[in-house]
Amino acid sequence: MNKGDLIEALKRKNGFTREKAEQIIDLFFGEMTNALVNGDRVEIRGFGSIFVKDYGSYRGCNPKTGESVIVKSKRLPFFRCGKELKERVDTFKR
Repeated sequence: MNKGDLIEALKRKNGFTREKAEQIIDLFFGEMTNALVNGDRVEIRGFGSIFVKDYGSYRGCNPKTGESVIVKSKRLPFFRCGKELKERVDTFKR
């Protein structure tokens, strides 16, 4: 599923125009992104939580050349699955 699929589902299930559904999805993801950029945690009960993890710099190795390189520190989003989602996915059999 991608963003377009979400827009279509919202449009179909709620009778919104495509433009209105797109605005809602953009607002939802925009606010989540803003929260993460500001260092806040995003938690959706039953689905999971997304938070930012800080990684310090370290000495790494370029796999092509074998040369030692310094990898800069970074901040990356991290997703932790909620209990209900884990259980639902685990019980689904193909």
